Amino acid sequence: MSQEVSLRVSEARQRDVGKKIARLSDYTMRKLGIETGDYIEIIGPNGSALAQAMPSYDISDDEIKIDGYIRKSIGVGIGDDVKVKKANVTPATKITLAPTQPIRFDRSFVEYVKDQLMNKPLAKGETIPVPIYTGTLDFIVINTQPSNYVYVTESTNLEIREEPAKESELGGYPKVTWEDIGDLEEAKQKIREIVEWPLRHPELFQRLGIEPPKGILLYGPPGNGKTLLARALANEVGASFYTINGPEIMSKFYGESEQRLREIFEEAQKNAPAIIFIDEIDSIAPKREEVTGEVEKRVVAQLLTLMDGIKGRGKVIVIGATNRPDAVDPALRRPGRFDREIEIRPPDTKGRKEILQVHTRNMPLAEDVDLDKLAEITYGYTGADLAALAKEAAMNALRRFIAEKKINLEQERIPAEILKELKVTMQDFLEAMKSIQPTLLREVYVEVPKVHWNDIGGLEEVKQQLREAVEWPLRFSELFNKSGITPPKGILLFGPPGTGKTMLAKAVATESGANFIAVRGPEILSKWVGESEKAIREIFRKARQAAPTIIFFDEIDAIAPMRGLTTDSGVTERIVNQLLAEMDGIVPLNKVVVIAATNRPDILDPALLRPGRFDRLIYVPPPDKRARAEILKVHTRNVPLAEDITLDELAEKTEGYTGADIEALVREATINAMRKIFNDCDKKAKDQCQNNVDCYNSKMRDCMNNAKVIVTKEDFNKALEVVKPSLTAADIQRYERLAKELKRSVL
Repeated sequence: MSQEVSLRVSEARQRDVGKKIARLSDYTMRKLGIETGDYIEIIGPNGSALAQAMPSYDISDDEIKIDGYIRKSIGVGIGDDVKVKKANVTPATKITLAPTQPIRFDRSFVEYVKDQLMNKPLAKGETIPVPIYTGTLDFIVINTQPSNYVYVTESTNLEIREEPAKESELGGYPKVTWEDIGDLEEAKQKIREIVEWPLRHPELFQRLGIEPPKGILLYGPPGNGKTLLARALANEVGASFYTINGPEIMSKFYGESEQRLREIFEEAQKNAPAIIFIDEIDSIAPKREEVTGEVEKRVVAQLLTLMDGIKGRGKVIVIGATNRPDAVDPALRRPGRFDREIEIRPPDTKGRKEILQVHTRNMPLAEDVDLDKLAEITYGYTGADLAALAKEAAMNALRRFIAEKKINLEQERIPAEILKELKVTMQDFLEAMKSIQPTLLREVYVEVPKVHWNDIGGLEEVKQQLREAVEWPLRFSELFNKSGITPPKGILLFGPPGTGKTMLAKAVATESGANFIAVRGPEILSKWVGESEKAIREIFRKARQAAPTIIFFDEIDAIAPMRGLTTDSGVTERIVNQLLAEMDGIVPLNKVVVIAATNRPDILDPALLRPGRFDRLIYVPPPDKRARAEILKVHTRNVPLAEDITLDELAEKTEGYTGADIEALVREATINAMRKIFNDCDKKAKDQCQNNVDCYNSKMRDCMNNAKVIVTKEDFNKALEVVKPSLTAADIQRYERLAKELKRSVL
């Protein structure tokens, strides 16, 4: 008799899902007398299943990693024990499969399925997922020859039915398993403790003399997996699942809404163990003191009564989900009703990678696809956003493939050998990111032009200060944790207009890879009392959710002037108070940096300028001669200049010019050069065409498009007469004096 061991079940790796793979430790494999690729039998309460043994070096010796398909077929969950032994598996001569839904296919599809199942161990009655581009098709093994455990070989005759498997053949194939949820490990563990343990092992709670929890409230931003968690939980514990959607139970007839609720709870108790899932619970259980309708108040009261009166506690669990927990009636949120509240946070970099692995595990990815890189650049994306991103990338690949291969979609079938060439590339994902924006920032998201440090001439000291204050904390957070200091919360860029303050903010957002929220002062102001402060609160709330984020207030003096000096209704004073509370209040700013720009720092409220709010006050000076030469180099990068032009000479002539002035100067000089070409072409066209308008237009178009533009020193001299410097020596002295006074008063 072969050796048998008892092992504890844990979650499978993403890439192993649906592939009949079981991961074991090297010690366990030696104990069972098996090698990599050998077949094993996994025995649970509801029978046994086959898998191919593969080594894993990140699990303990008493552990086995198997996916939801295997767990479901043998009736076990995460943390349960199973018996494992070496299996006796023979080659199959014939296998019959039936889909779980109607499909149409040709012989090439049968060959594709056989290729996917090659060397996989199969047994009658089990469910096999087959990857189909971005998803899977589930097949039930209806029959095998011989009738014991078999595996697929080249000589196996595979038969696939077109009609779906009958209800009796389907069993309960899994729809959502723990492996279908990337990230959320902490939430999964908490839910298992609260729900799985009481349902699977009630004797533990009886022994301790405590009652298991009745309800869980899942809250967090939309698209983070609250509903998916509830569905996976119901599937994993084998419980009946009842969904309550708010609008469906509401009725215009007196008492009918409450009756529908009672019926659902009664049905759940009859079919216990059961899970009742109330999606968007805030819509049917709002705060009673804030609603005017009697129906909502009665529904809340009925829900309270039902949750207090659940019999067989631990056998019926109520799960509520909402993205507005503060809108739910407080009576529901006490222990005894919703005992535990679990926050479902937006995924971090590691979580986003796991979610991408879930949604791309059946996708034919090209070798250049780097999921680590994608996880890094998808800040602010929820699980739903990443699912949409994967689908959009797949559609991009499909469009490209059809165009490249000149495929006629009218033909009946696309050959399988051509389909095998279809792969999703990294470029497809990057293109998809242009159309899929992060949900968390949809209302405040700004598409920032990609501005890099080398697009900004001069200002080397300012750039370095911004790198230290913004880029370092966001990109090298571990270094700051080790050093024991907190990075700056806010940076104020001040200086004359046109010196590049807004451009610096865009560059730091691009270089640090953070989300960017641009706030324009006048958009915040509202005629309604409290709305302006609410807008500030919402901006900071969304920034915290989608961290790392940069909030950029342009012309902050418009919304945060010195309190006590304004003559308005007090709205700006209230905005200043709200800004102070958000930047240095009770709720911490974690990986959120506030950058503000102004050319009037003298009228800003002093409380904003102390350390803890705007920690760094950075003066953005007008460019000196060297910086002007750098700015000229940036703006003439793609401009064809005559050989007699030297940028140092131009920099000498542009004393008092800001970066914006220099950009305008280059533009004006180039237009001067184009004007000469236009005049030459106009003279030639008039001479050749006389009064024929069509001839004139044709000649002008050809002449202008084929002309070579060269910007000369003369063009720049004319431009210098038109574009004058924005700043005088007195202006520069005033700003420099202001910078010294401001820094001295703050420090």
